[in-house]
Amino acid sequence: MKIEAWVFGLNALFFTVVTPSYWYISHEVTGTSALVLTTCLAWLVTFYLGFHASKMDARPEDRSEAEIVDGAGELGFFPPYSVWPLACALSLVVCVLGVVFGWWLLIIGVGVGAVALSGFVFEYYKGEHVH
Repeated sequence: MKIEAWVFGLNALFFTVVTPSYWYISHEVTGTSALVLTTCLAWLVTFYLGFHASKMDARPEDRSEAEIVDGAGELGFFPPYSVWPLACALSLVVCVLGVVFGWWLLIIGVGVGAVALSGFVFEYYKGEHVH
């Protein structure tokens, strides 16, 4: 995770330089506050990754003498198929359209979204993938 900490550190330095420059040139409050929050977030992620990189063993990506085979193995669990992300996205579309066209459509979108989100969260607790 040292590489990731360096990448976010360089981004944080960039935003640290750009934010006061942007404010000095534009005197715009909205963009400056967005850049300040972006700078703070970049520093937060940098310190988090740097802290955990010092506490854990070096990964193959962090060692210069590592071989390609050192990174082999299981990468994680990736679901083969799921309809629930599409249902969540469509319910979000209905919610946004509800704000535009009428609150009744927003209420329908929230109801459908609750069902879709529940299905998304609990999809592996039933059927052939029961844990």
